[in-house]
Amino acid sequence: MYPRIQRPARFSTSQPVHQTQNDPSRPDLFYHLVAEPRPVWAVSFLESYDNKEEVIGWLPAEGEPVLEDFMENAAFLPLLHYALKTGLADGVDDVQRNGAIQLQNGWMHVHDERNIPPLGRIGDPEDIIATVLVQDGEINADTYQPMPAYRVCTSYGVTKLTDGLAGRLKQVLLDRREKR
Repeated sequence: MYPRIQRPARFSTSQPVHQTQNDPSRPDLFYHLVAEPRPVWAVSFLESYDNKEEVIGWLPAEGEPVLEDFMENAAFLPLLHYALKTGLADGVDDVQRNGAIQLQNGWMHVHDERNIPPLGRIGDPEDIIATVLVQDGEINADTYQPMPAYRVCTSYGVTKLTDGLAGRLKQVLLDRREKR
């Protein structure tokens, strides 16, 4: 569910408007009202807005936005893949580690949690974030291959990660913010 909003009276095109709303159905998502030259909601995994690189995408701030209005941020996807690749290399996620142990050998998809495929099935291409090679029950993160068909927003919603990978992504975004 997206926040119901009314267009504020005044905007500055050079400064963000400091208004943030949390998504009641997804506590990990935040909507930051910014002026870009038109007012938009910046959708983010971070509780505060700093720059557009850390934004998943935007929704119009006028009317009642729906998923079809979502505009993906092209700068976000490389950060997502970097966070996931390093998270897999460091073994931060129990779900992926256990999947590798179960598979033992072969290629394993890293699925978006917003639309988990039934057991033993392959998910929709737009919900497969990447693929990695598993050898002897261990993920070889050097083989991480982003899926070109992956979409950060589908009819099932915005990107949803397992806890370990979500934590790594948030840390990568915060570390990047500190270095700016």
